[in-house]
Amino acid sequence: MSPFRYRQLPPQLRPLVDKFYRGHRSPMRSQADDQIWVAEYAGDIVAALSLRALTGGQWLTGLFVAPALRRQGVAAALLDHALAEHPEAVWLFCHPDLQGFYQCRGFVPGQPLPAELAERLARYQHSKSLVSLRAH
Repeated sequence: MSPFRYRQLPPQLRPLVDKFYRGHRSPMRSQADDQIWVAEYAGDIVAALSLRALTGGQWLTGLFVAPALRRQGVAAALLDHALAEHPEAVWLFCHPDLQGFYQCRGFVPGQPLPAELAERLARYQHSKSLVSLRAH
């Protein structure tokens, strides 16, 4: 049995994920309408994932794992748990270096994008190298 617990975080516990982000000096912050999924170890949050509802599916806006637990399968398991609850399309933008990780989890190049994501991606690509991927 895994020592990790994966679950959707109830909205009233949202401050805990922000505390987790701050504790690791991550620029990430939860957004009021986002669905937050966490991995916990010994009662502490060790990873978090954010999904934002949009027309036709979900947008994965962030995935962060505590540095000490990276490359141990925590991100993959957390992503698998969240995707299992969302059979609709799930889109994300990532750096090309992360494309292989997401493709192993079932993501494929995500075109066409919903209009709101296409506009956002075009803006982001002015200053960042990003690819768009889609699951389901």
